[in-house]
Amino acid sequence: MTTYLGERRTPRFGGLNPTYLSLEIRRTLRNRRTLFFILIMPAAFFLLFGLPQKGQSLDNGRPVTAYIMISLAVYGAMVATTSGGAMVAVERAQGWSRQLRLTPLKPVAYIATKVLSALVLGLAAVVVEFVVGAASGVRMPVHMWVLAGLAAWVGSLVFAAFGLFIGYLVPAENVMQFLGPILAILAMFGGLFVPLEVLPHAFQEIAKWTPVYGIGTIARSPLTGETVTMTEVMNVIAWTLVFGLGAARLFRRDTARV
Repeated sequence: MTTYLGERRTPRFGGLNPTYLSLEIRRTLRNRRTLFFILIMPAAFFLLFGLPQKGQSLDNGRPVTAYIMISLAVYGAMVATTSGGAMVAVERAQGWSRQLRLTPLKPVAYIATKVLSALVLGLAAVVVEFVVGAASGVRMPVHMWVLAGLAAWVGSLVFAAFGLFIGYLVPAENVMQFLGPILAILAMFGGLFVPLEVLPHAFQEIAKWTPVYGIGTIARSPLTGETVTMTEVMNVIAWTLVFGLGAARLFRRDTARV
């Protein structure tokens, strides 16, 4: 008697689907520590450091509190997307990567799901920061809210790739301890915590090479009125490619051992 096993069929889009994405997002949102760092902490920073400067204005007359709010929205989005991408480190340690390789799920679908769930976290961080800012009295024209929010959110794709890169590079038990200080240092040197204009010239030049510089400058440009240059655009593109290609290389190395 001959038994015929049908050909294993690859799911549509390699396994990427709304159900899997929804489960991934809900699983991430259950992590209370992650929610604290991406939603509560940036908002608390605004209340502590932004509100005391209420009433002060930039050179173009726009409120300083709006400048701080946008900067912290960028910070919240970068922490959120980095944390979402870095979750692969935990899954690798738990052996989940090996289990997934036994399913029809394609590697590209797995990575795409991680990136999309990280971007959902980034969007939540931006929205929460903007809601807190608006409730605290920050006032801007509608188009500035929209453009600044989109720039902060879409630009955080850089750090979704960064999180994936670190997630495949650093052991799970060390990933968040490793990332926390790095993100804070990048934010400081990228001009999110302190305006670059008040830093020494050498630090201003260093800032232009950090992955935070382009995102922060582009996100604040609707408010400051500064023209976005190719330097900022290429900063975002270059770092996205560096982290994305690095994550892809480490992913192939990791799955080759599975």
